[in-house]
Amino acid sequence: MPPKPDSPNSNRSPKQTLTSPSAVQSPAKKKTSGISGRIADTDIRLLRIFKTVVECGGFTAAEVELNISRAAISIAIADLEQRLSLRLCQRGRSGFSVTDPGQEVYQATLQLLSALENFRTHVNSIHEHLKGELNIGITDNLVTMPRMQITHAIKTLKEKGPEVRINIRMAPPGELEIGVLDGQLHIAVVPVLKPLSGLEYIPLYDEQSNLYCSNSHPLFMLSERDLTQQEIESHEAVLPAYAQPPEIKAFQQQMSGTATATDREGIAFLILTGRYLGYLPTHFAERWLLQGSLRALLPKQLKYSTRYAAITRKGARPNRVLESYLEQLQAQI
Repeated sequence: MPPKPDSPNSNRSPKQTLTSPSAVQSPAKKKTSGISGRIADTDIRLLRIFKTVVECGGFTAAEVELNISRAAISIAIADLEQRLSLRLCQRGRSGFSVTDPGQEVYQATLQLLSALENFRTHVNSIHEHLKGELNIGITDNLVTMPRMQITHAIKTLKEKGPEVRINIRMAPPGELEIGVLDGQLHIAVVPVLKPLSGLEYIPLYDEQSNLYCSNSHPLFMLSERDLTQQEIESHEAVLPAYAQPPEIKAFQQQMSGTATATDREGIAFLILTGRYLGYLPTHFAERWLLQGSLRALLPKQLKYSTRYAAITRKGARPNRVLESYLEQLQAQI
């Protein structure tokens, strides 16, 4: 009679079991060593510590250089070794020494830190050397403004960035606003008429305007006490054909407007004919006043102010040249 499977006479050990081929398990795959994920700031810090330890020849000397305890250095090196899955140095009673993998990591660390420093230097050089264009829009005849913020800011910008190209466009305020909104202009200086939601406004100054006549006009020789507003309104006047704030427009419409001009130079031309009265900015009219060619009529009563601002587009792409110019402009205010 054949022996039972669990019989002592069985020729199979009690620990042996029968398994099917499908039940045989394949050996586990060896875990891949190396750096996983991105290199973080923490990794850079650990590598800097390791570099100092190697260059100081051990943990003790590195304590003074790093200004951290020996225990903290030991923990940092252990963390780095775990992160890299490498033994970087030997430390113990026999002294400190760098392993062959540690030497390779040290050389790679030098390259990495050098690349980071080169990157930092290059970015800083970009800030130091401004390049590109600055497209500025300006309304007519602001060059005679005595404060000259626009001019001084351009001068300082060019000192900081000699290679910056400056392009100026002279145009009416409405065209300049459109130019800034559509990106053709980086910045413009305009009178504040009706603020637009898509623009940023930087207040610059108030411009005063007076009513003038030329030395060939009948009112030029009339004494101040005989000069009345009614007398003034009876003479022909040139009115601006460009946009103005409603209160100023209403103020000027009290005069007998029989001519128009699209800019202030045109107004000056007509005033100098001796046939028309007209308003001009005081800074623009000053040259003719000094020559005796113009006279201000009732300057204490017949005057108004226009507020000017620098405008830029809201949400515009960052522009280092523009940012630098705005810094210089605001420093002039």
